[in-house]
Order: sequence, then structure tokens, then C-alpha cells
Amino acid sequence: MRSPKAVLGALALLASVATAQAAPFMIVGDDEKAGFDAAGKPVTNPTGNDAVLIVDLAKPEDPKIVASLPLENSIVGPPTNLAISPNGSIALVADSITVTQDNSVNKAGPTDKLFVIDMKANPPKLVDTLHLGKQPSGLSFSPKGDLALVANRADGSISVLKIEGTKVTVTGTIPISAGVSHVEFTPDGKHALATRSPDNKIAVLDVDGDKVTYNKVDVPTFLFPYNVVVTSNGKLALTADNGGGGSSDGSMDMVSVIDLEDAHPHVLYRVNVEDAPEGLAMSPKGNIAVAVNVNGSNFPGSWFYHKTGSVTVLRIDGKKVTAAKTIQVGALPEAAVFSPDGRYIYVGNFIDKDFSILKVNGNDVVDTGKRFKVPGHPASARMGPG
Repeated sequence: MRSPKAVLGALALLASVATAQAAPFMIVGDDEKAGFDAAGKPVTNPTGNDAVLIVDLAKPEDPKIVASLPLENSIVGPPTNLAISPNGSIALVADSITVTQDNSVNKAGPTDKLFVIDMKANPPKLVDTLHLGKQPSGLSFSPKGDLALVANRADGSISVLKIEGTKVTVTGTIPISAGVSHVEFTPDGKHALATRSPDNKIAVLDVDGDKVTYNKVDVPTFLFPYNVVVTSNGKLALTADNGGGGSSDGSMDMVSVIDLEDAHPHVLYRVNVEDAPEGLAMSPKGNIAVAVNVNGSNFPGSWFYHKTGSVTVLRIDGKKVTAAKTIQVGALPEAAVFSPDGRYIYVGNFIDKDFSILKVNGNDVVDTGKRFKVPGHPASARMGPG
């Protein structure tokens, strides 16, 4: 017969495993290389202090960090450089930028690493490191989870990855154009959309099994499309058109609304949002999206400086998309993610080192007033399955 102490120990272990495997998880990339001095001027810090966080959202207004992995990642690029697979078994993290020293001066430059994390391990752990093109940035899993695509921004290419459990293999590289920043699958898995940021276009990729091709079909957007999402029914895509060459400039920017049902994908219209949208997220219900606007919150002293960034709430009714309201969040907001049930939105505030927690009530979104602190500067985030 087991002793009471042994029984209690076993129960504690089971509780630990249950907590580690609770759903849903959010994955967060903290970048400590990019910083600011007392006057708000950007500085480059030495590498070695970044982290990838695994966050348990079982209590949606009280998130808990359950794992922290010392993996490098970067704010340079859209806040979509990591993702959890549809079945929750693995995560991918693209390491876009590293820092080296040149005559005692810290200099940032592109790297080529992609980290593979076993999410079923307790705690989650790094199991492989792949080498892709230069500056791997935005990435996505296919709906089935058997493929992943990664945009290599400096190389102007997309890497095609085959997924078999925790084994990830590079099977091909597709030339697109310099500056391709993110790529997103459509819900049926038959296409993917890649943001050709400097060219102001969305490239449409064809997916047939594990074969991915680019047949030079492009959709023109507003200036500098940086991020792209697709509605759950696959009928519309939205792009965060960052404007200003990828930075705040004090001017209003746009979200382009793309019709994917037509035989020839095209922009139906554009919706005004505030300055420099980077984060972009779609509710799993398909009725709401949010664009995250930097609004000059990382440019103290400039004429267009604001102490906070904002979120533009976009309501979706069929193919009609309207800007419903604007909610102020923290300074230099980057990523936005919906909870799998669509009831909460988490917005990562890079400078404030926290997440704003917003609540969805039907077609409305409100700020709960609660913040979730993280130990570093959140540069990116994605949500896992429910």
C-alpha cells in the first residue's frame, strides 16, 4: 500500500501535468534586444535575454505563464513570427534578427533560424533548430497542421515545411519578392496569402497537398501590407496596410478588404484605421477583426507622438466591414490574439511589458481594464487551439 505522502506526491504530479496541458495556450515572443533610452531614443541591446513564453488562458482574465524558453526572437517584422499547430502538439518560432558586436558597437542583422518546440512535453521544450532563408518572419500552419509556411523577409522567399509529429522538414523554397513579411493559409488549405510589403501587393499561392506554387497572381493593396488574416468562412481577407514604409508617420492608414470568393481575388474597398497598423487578428466566429495601431507611441518628441497605441474594432457582416470603435491600449502595441471561443482579445504592449485584456460581447468589444504583465517586451503572440 502506498504511503499518504506518496499518494499526495502523485496527485501533485498529475495536477502539474494537467496544468501544463490545459487549453488554451498563447505563445509570446519577448524581444529584449530592441530598447529605448530615457529620452525614448531606440537603442540596440546585446543578445541573450530574449524569451518565448507559454501562457495558460484557462482563466481568461487571469493568465498564467507555465513555461519560459530562452529563445531569441525579434520585434523586427510583423508580430506573427511564431505559432502553435492546430492540434497543439508543436510550436514554431522564427528568429529574425540577432545582435553582434562591431568595435564594441551593438549591431542588429538578419539570422536564419527556426525553432521547433514540443508543446506536449512537460514543460514545453526545444526539440530542433532549422536553418531557412535570411530573416524568417511571419509564418502559419496549414489547417490540417501537416504544412507550415515561413516568409523569409531578407531573402524575399517562402520556406515550405512538412510537419510529422515533432519532425519538421524543409521541402522547398518559393521565390516571391524582397520584403515578403507574412503568409497565411485560407481555411480550406487550398491557398495561402503572402504580404509583399514594399510592393503593396498580396501574393496568392496555390496549395495542392504538399506542393505550394506561386503563379504570379497578385492583389494590389494600400501602402505596405504588413499582416493578413482570413475570415473563418474563407470569403474575405483583411490586410493591415502599415503605410509610411513600415513605421508611424502621423497619417491615417488602411485595412484592405479582399474578396476571395471571386475567381479573381480583388480588393472590394478599404477601411480607415489609425496610424501604422501592425497587429491584426480575426475572431474565430468571423464577425469581428481588430487592427492594432502603433500611433507613434514609440516616437516621443515627434509631432505625431501619442502615449498609447490603439485597437480599431472592425465589424464584419457578410462582405461588409466597418470600423465600429477605437480602444486605447498600451505603448507600442504589436500582437493581437482572440481566445479560441472568441470571447477575449489580448493585445501585447511592447513598451509597457504587458497585455491589455479586452472582452467581446456579441459584436462589441470593451476594455476589461485588466493588464497581464510579462517579464519582457512582448514583440509577438499567437493563440493555440481551444
